[in-house]
Amino acid sequence: MPGVRIAIAQLDLTIADLEGALTAIGLASEQARTAGADLLLTPELAMFGGYPPRDLLDRPALVARQWAMVQALAAQVAVPTLVGCVEPLEPGAGPALGNSLVLLRGGRVEASYRKRLLPTYDVFDERRHFRPGDRPCVVEIAGARVGLSVCEDIWSAEFSGMAYQQDPVADLAGRCDVLVNASASPWHLGKPAVRHRLLHAVAQRVGAPVVYVNQVGGHDELLFDGDSAAIAPDGAWLGAAPRWRAGIWTIDTAQRIAAPAEPHPLDDLHAALVTGIRDYCRKTGQRRVVLGLSGGIDSALVAALAADALGPDAVTGLLMPGPFSSPGSVTDARALAERLGVTAHEVPITGLYHDALAVLQPVTGGRPAALASENLQSRLRGTAVMAAANHLGAMALTTGNKSELACGYCTIYGDMNGGLAPIGDVYKTTVWELSRRLNAVAGNERIPVASIDKPPSAELRENQTDQDSLPPYPQLDRILEAFVEEHADRAALLARGEDPAVVDRVLRLVEVSEFKRRQAAPALRVSRKAFGMGRRIPLARRF
Repeated sequence: MPGVRIAIAQLDLTIADLEGALTAIGLASEQARTAGADLLLTPELAMFGGYPPRDLLDRPALVARQWAMVQALAAQVAVPTLVGCVEPLEPGAGPALGNSLVLLRGGRVEASYRKRLLPTYDVFDERRHFRPGDRPCVVEIAGARVGLSVCEDIWSAEFSGMAYQQDPVADLAGRCDVLVNASASPWHLGKPAVRHRLLHAVAQRVGAPVVYVNQVGGHDELLFDGDSAAIAPDGAWLGAAPRWRAGIWTIDTAQRIAAPAEPHPLDDLHAALVTGIRDYCRKTGQRRVVLGLSGGIDSALVAALAADALGPDAVTGLLMPGPFSSPGSVTDARALAERLGVTAHEVPITGLYHDALAVLQPVTGGRPAALASENLQSRLRGTAVMAAANHLGAMALTTGNKSELACGYCTIYGDMNGGLAPIGDVYKTTVWELSRRLNAVAGNERIPVASIDKPPSAELRENQTDQDSLPPYPQLDRILEAFVEEHADRAALLARGEDPAVVDRVLRLVEVSEFKRRQAAPALRVSRKAFGMGRRIPLARRF
């Protein structure tokens, strides 16, 4: 069987930017024609501006306009094109929308395939809006039989952990010469290796090459790495697109390439976080960001990521020493700002703190509780950051990590203030690892070693360290990862050898802090289970 030349459009779109999607796909079709492609393949829901559209699908006028643009695109494409889109359906059992992959050829919609496996786990909620398909679809392209699938359709129970009544891959086995998959598959640490094993397994099962296209970029807290690829049944690579980069690449299913190198996990994490910050700002119209610089490692890492994403000139840091700040909180923060080239302003809060204590005297009698005093300082800093953001027309970034957010070691309306939490899904131990990696890759101290090596502290009382309130971070993060991401309960944690008293303490901290997380800024998702849209816990409950 001769090879099929397929152009894959690894697109970074904005959800509901229909005109932008129409332009991008039209341009991709011209590039595909220039490259001599037989077919252009776009990601899942590309015509709607990407995935996930969530409850924008409840707007009939928007859906109708998108479908009209699909018809318009059919008359424009330069080569046969498979476009991911929202397809209006006739009334029937279930929602009247399909998550579809349609073939545009000859100026019309020639064929339509509706996604059959609709995920409803973790960050996915597709049955809320879509009606699943119930049959395979094979189209003829350049004399080859091309089987169509959309994202979850190829994720068997072995890889997704989900059991479905349909098996789209089995239904295409022996019936196609190539299987294409249009995806919007969110990234997390370790996902590329899993995805590559999946594509090989699918190619083996169907007995034909698999050509996979994935969207790229950030959509709110979800990150998409692209990583589009083509793999033969024997595991040979037929094509691969660069990760974290939009573009058009052409794959010939009869030609083999060298297997691409797997990314270093920390470099991949850095690329993910930078992409997330850049796209969140670009797609929400933010040109500048503001954050507090404490001299500690969390704010240092967030500042470095923001500088990489937006450029140093777009980043402003506030140094906000208070009554219990160490000298290093200012010197280390200044050193960071100088090395990154970001703007830094010193805004002391000690005077504001004493003024607030005086104002609160009728309530406190001049002796505020220790926690009230600590939170007051954090909230004064949060107020300063938000005031600076308002003045500069910027967005505030929060700097807390996943370990702190899990345990509630953060102040609502204080250090939690902001529009985005870049490292809210990054454990503290990984914050240290990533910071050291950034320095190693740069060959210099982008992040001062003093900020990396110093004992972490909120500096809200005399001689305070995080370990006064939390277990040592290596132990804490080990327990948190097992509990939050692997759903290990108390018994399972004890069976792993964890200290019962520490387990009980950590689990209680996680449970009683749910109300804070409900009001937290969206955190860029980098793990298998992040706080936010993929973990929905009632506030009023027993545990």
